Amino acid sequence: MHSTPPKAEAAPRITGPLDWRRVVEWLKEDGVITPEEAQRTIARCSQGESHQHPLVRLASVAMARAEGGRPLLLEELTEYVARRSGLAYLRIDPLKVDVGRVADAMSANYAERHKVLPVQVTPQEVVVATAEPFIDDWVAEVERQSRRSVRRVMANPQDIQRYMGEFFALAKSVRAAQKSGGSASGSTFEQLVELGKTNKQLDANDQGVIRVVDWLWQYAFDQRASDIHLEPRREQGVIRFRIDGVLHPVYQMPMGVLNAMVARVKLLGRMDVVEKRRPLDGRIKTRNPRGDEVEMRLSTLPTAFGEKMVMRIFDPDNAVKDLDALGFARHDADRWEGLVRRPHGIILVTGPTGSGKTTTLYSTLKRIATEEVNVSTVEDPIEMIEPSFNQTQVQPQLDFSFTEGLRALMRQDPDIIMVGEIRDLPTAEMAVQAALTGHLVFSTLHTNDAPSAVSRLMELGVPNYLINATLLGILAQRLVRTLCAQCKQRDESARMEDLAEAVRPWKLSGGYQPYKPVGCVECRMTGFRGRMGLYELLTVSEAFKDRVTQSPSIDALRRQAVHDGMRPLRLAGALRVAEGLTTLEEVVAVTPPVEK
Repeated sequence: MHSTPPKAEAAPRITGPLDWRRVVEWLKEDGVITPEEAQRTIARCSQGESHQHPLVRLASVAMARAEGGRPLLLEELTEYVARRSGLAYLRIDPLKVDVGRVADAMSANYAERHKVLPVQVTPQEVVVATAEPFIDDWVAEVERQSRRSVRRVMANPQDIQRYMGEFFALAKSVRAAQKSGGSASGSTFEQLVELGKTNKQLDANDQGVIRVVDWLWQYAFDQRASDIHLEPRREQGVIRFRIDGVLHPVYQMPMGVLNAMVARVKLLGRMDVVEKRRPLDGRIKTRNPRGDEVEMRLSTLPTAFGEKMVMRIFDPDNAVKDLDALGFARHDADRWEGLVRRPHGIILVTGPTGSGKTTTLYSTLKRIATEEVNVSTVEDPIEMIEPSFNQTQVQPQLDFSFTEGLRALMRQDPDIIMVGEIRDLPTAEMAVQAALTGHLVFSTLHTNDAPSAVSRLMELGVPNYLINATLLGILAQRLVRTLCAQCKQRDESARMEDLAEAVRPWKLSGGYQPYKPVGCVECRMTGFRGRMGLYELLTVSEAFKDRVTQSPSIDALRRQAVHDGMRPLRLAGALRVAEGLTTLEEVVAVTPPVEK
């Protein structure tokens, strides 16, 4: 492995700190900015001295590019100087940094003094980010101490400053927490007995633990995570974030610290800290860095190596959206609007876990929950607290089930009722009763597509005539990742025939603009950023009711639904591919095939 890239090639004379004047000269020489712009910048920056890093200072002046006149941002300036000085450029992605190992590579004081940040440690080398490409007097010392070669990369000076504080503080908190709690692993299924080790349990109120939990939440909000997983393993606990539907490993923790973190979160979520043998549910309300309230739903599960915890984050930005923002096509949005304005009946939303059913229901209810109507819900658990609804939590330990909750709601003079999920016949019967007595009932079912929901109700034991009398419509949905708007490119290799084949026998008309994922710093090099809904809406017509009465086979129901205007999930996805919002691979991965 080579050490510092030889400077003789890039810039033979330059040593010492980066000078803003030199950067401006380079930009002028390379034609990035005009001579007039260079003069303006020198005049502005010469007015006074500044302790800011030269690149931060130049970015604040907002130099206009020679082409197009767009201001040069800090990231672009850093990348440019990296190229000019012969160093590789790196945008620091905190999810890809093993904080524990990095913090061991050098002390916080040393990093602070030299304004450098280790970002990767392998058996052979330490990769160190710097914003001073011509200062390398620290390299030899780090190589000697770490017994590895040093590879320097150039990074944004603000990122280095920010993450320096975060990484070292986190590593310190974890070390402090570990020190006070030893290696206590709690009750595991497969206990590894090590004699002579301290068995002192970590306290949930330990300062180190509190700091690590605070860091975890802030970090999850920054990274747009929808779920935080704290997973116990034999040696180390693992923290993972789900971002846009995909899990990313974030950090490895000593088991003692992970157990203490779970205890801390349980404490804050008013859960039983002592009970580790049963699954528990809880909730926490906190604030994100912008000051908005964020709901978190907590769930624990006993596993072979201890207690696993999942925190589901309900960000207010994502929780309640307009129909357009959810991803409804115009055709389905109009039909859905017509359904939810009906005075009574049952409307079902179906799909697997994590397909966005709750978001769709809440967004819909929010639109129709005016001052003139009483919207009441029975949920298990209450996903998000919404002030305009009357929400009730199911409590099985008090014999208060969905059925009991619905029975009580009927005496509460409701107009619109939402039942969290129809799981059994008593709940289904109560929902039917509510619809028959003049209420609009919303609920969810776990089925793969919309027509299957009718078969599911029959399997539960609801008679055909009651389904016909109450059911208004069924919405099936999936979530699909959307392409990053910053970096997506036209896909020249994509063929219209492949798309047509995926939705056969349906025919696609209109434009075809396929794009492919590329990957940039905004989308964490995945090529995707955010998710949108794909919908399949079945509206119950008279002809459909006849089918339910005569031959309730799934194929006959599906054909009739299509005849009434239902578009299958895969077709909805194919239209999004043609618009260039997602890829065919993504759609095929989440939607069931079209029935021929």
